[in-house]
Amino acid sequence: MLLQLYAFIVLSWDALCLLVQVYFAFLEACWHLICPPRQKSVKNDIAVIVGASRGVGRELALQLGALGAYIICCDIDSMGNKKTAVDITQNGGNAIAYQVDVTNREQVFKMADKLKRDIGPVSMIFHCCGMPSPHSLVAQPPPDIRATIDRSVMSHFWILQALLPQMQEQRKGHIVALSSVAGLTGIKDQVPLSVSQFAVKGLTESLRQELRTSQRHAKIQVTLVHIYPFLVSPEYSRDIRLRIPSYFGTLDPREAARQIIVGVRQGYAEMSVPGYLLFMGNLLRLLPREVSVRLRELLDTGVDFG
Repeated sequence: MLLQLYAFIVLSWDALCLLVQVYFAFLEACWHLICPPRQKSVKNDIAVIVGASRGVGRELALQLGALGAYIICCDIDSMGNKKTAVDITQNGGNAIAYQVDVTNREQVFKMADKLKRDIGPVSMIFHCCGMPSPHSLVAQPPPDIRATIDRSVMSHFWILQALLPQMQEQRKGHIVALSSVAGLTGIKDQVPLSVSQFAVKGLTESLRQELRTSQRHAKIQVTLVHIYPFLVSPEYSRDIRLRIPSYFGTLDPREAARQIIVGVRQGYAEMSVPGYLLFMGNLLRLLPREVSVRLRELLDTGVDFG
């Protein structure tokens, strides 16, 4: 009887503490809507940008370099990657280019060892490397499916295994993963891409929990960014099919990178570019299935690949 009473008191106390913590968490969230968190400095941070040769990855590298971060440009495209590094240094920043195939675990680990030896331990990772999957599941050949999964999912594992220990040694760091909007809701004719992006979302959520429980005193943050690549990538702009163009519009890669950097510096765990995508994705999950189907038909967005 006394043991049951003790267990009840402990449970009641824990429940009360939880309610207080939830209350203050809601207050903090509401306050941040009115007054966004202060942006942290990235000066002297060593930031690895995976996919720095073009698009949003290149713009992230340029803007972070201008803010004082030491940029490590990583890409399989040697020429574009070197150009990004040169542009950063010409503008007064610090950067170095590494040609690496992030789907190759051995190459990633060699790059990590050389980076730590020559420059120092990494404090930020921006994974901007993905692959469009422009065919239906049946029409897409197995090699293309494998390439999509390797580049969009498996490369995360190799990069984290190679670089996360450096952050844990410093007891600080920030991991940023860019995911397609296909990770919020499935897109027709994009099954391999959607699967890979949902996997990235699961990876970041699991990683966040693992870091929370195993590194209680370490300040390693994880940010997931959902981005609609066809609205910010010039190479796909001619293929966009929007039923209501004035509603969606387009977004310059420089502005997309700026929004991402602001969100990362403010410490957001999850965000989207454009900002309404995350809200829409979560809303679709709350609505009845038939309602979400009708909304998809109303918007009728997509990409017609040649």
